[in-house]
Amino acid sequence: MKILNDLLEEIIIIETHGNIDAPVSSVSLSSKNIKQNSLFVALTGNVVDGHDFINEVIEKGATSIVYEKEIDDFKPGITYVRVTDTHSAIGLVASNFYDNPSQKLKLVGVTGTNGKTTTATLLHQLFRDLGLKAGMIGTVVNKVNDKSYEAERTTPDGVALNELLAEMVDDGCEYCFMEVSSHSVCEKRIAGLHFIGGIFTNLTLDHLDYHKTIDNYCDAKKGFFDILPATGFAIANIDDDRGEYMLSSTKAMKYRLSLKKEADFTERLDTKLLGEFNVYNILGVYAVAVLLGQDETKVKEIIKNLNSVPGRFQSIKSKDGITGIVDYAHTPDALENVLKTANSMKGKGKLIAVVGCGGDRDRSKRPIMARIGYDMSDILILTSDNPRTEKPEDILEEMKKGIEELYFENKVYIITDRYEAIEKACELSKSGDYILIAGKGHENYQEVNGIKTHFDDMEELQKNLK
Repeated sequence: MKILNDLLEEIIIIETHGNIDAPVSSVSLSSKNIKQNSLFVALTGNVVDGHDFINEVIEKGATSIVYEKEIDDFKPGITYVRVTDTHSAIGLVASNFYDNPSQKLKLVGVTGTNGKTTTATLLHQLFRDLGLKAGMIGTVVNKVNDKSYEAERTTPDGVALNELLAEMVDDGCEYCFMEVSSHSVCEKRIAGLHFIGGIFTNLTLDHLDYHKTIDNYCDAKKGFFDILPATGFAIANIDDDRGEYMLSSTKAMKYRLSLKKEADFTERLDTKLLGEFNVYNILGVYAVAVLLGQDETKVKEIIKNLNSVPGRFQSIKSKDGITGIVDYAHTPDALENVLKTANSMKGKGKLIAVVGCGGDRDRSKRPIMARIGYDMSDILILTSDNPRTEKPEDILEEMKKGIEELYFENKVYIITDRYEAIEKACELSKSGDYILIAGKGHENYQEVNGIKTHFDDMEELQKNLK
């Protein structure tokens, strides 16, 4: 049991009502997770407003409320704390509740449009292979040493984050590698966390449905580097046009990596991972490991044997010599990179690309991705990704706008059903051909009208390629 007043350290408080030394058994953002003596933080949101649930959580046993909007119905025996911003407050409250676990770890954030999951996962692999205890927080999975937990989103909320970090501390972890999304920066989910360093992979067109402009998106990424401490490090890929900007106002020690320019890290490294994009990922992994004080020779040896990440250029080969590749590429830049790599491997065979775009997401990239798929493959099949609440046919119509003047028979197929699209790709292939299934990668579901049903691109490839 904690004391409320101890959990409010560093939070800007406007006013309080009730006993500031009230006991707190748990911290919650949701009315579903309330226990006796819980502290409930009312977050404002685009769809749901936590302030609407204050009376409900009190009935369920909450005795402390942190809120932002003005209220005038104060219940006896309940402590109310009004703050300037509940989004910032939740991270600080949760950090204090779990005894500030991020200060007991060497926490490194990985941000960028593409490469976050691969970089964080490879860092975790590397440090475990070095014999060190480490955790990971990512898009696909969260890890506490070798224990795995399915991830619900790239960067969890402040309560879930600190609970997970506290488990890492309890399990003896010294390091944690964490994907930091632009959404989490804007929504202040990383408030209260102490990072020792950060790395920027790249920035390309994505998430404009949320950020509205590419500059807003870029500034969200930069916001992470701006909070790094002077005692920490900031690494940026300066072959990306925005790399230097990421470092422009950070207080941390600045380091640059590049394959094309003079930089702090241009090291030659051996790896079995394919593609230039993975060369950048591996170089970033090496840079982080060196800055964390690891032996360079040992790091290089382990890097040689690091395995690819599920759903990131993950490949299989059929008995009759057809290669199938599954990749999470769901942005124009990522799709171009994986198609470039597949083309460099296919020799005289055909490259068949299956490409879709998600619903309820940035619509501006749809025609661009169709055009990239057209230009860089021998056969293009446009299909559904996760349509969510949109009609798949409407998404495909927007994708087709990128290739309308080029469209001709036997080069482009429009197949709404993703099962049928993958089946068609396999049917059209023969020995020596490559099939790239892009967009969903590690995901084992397809979301249609809010319902997720099992769907795994690799399973479908294996079934159809035999």
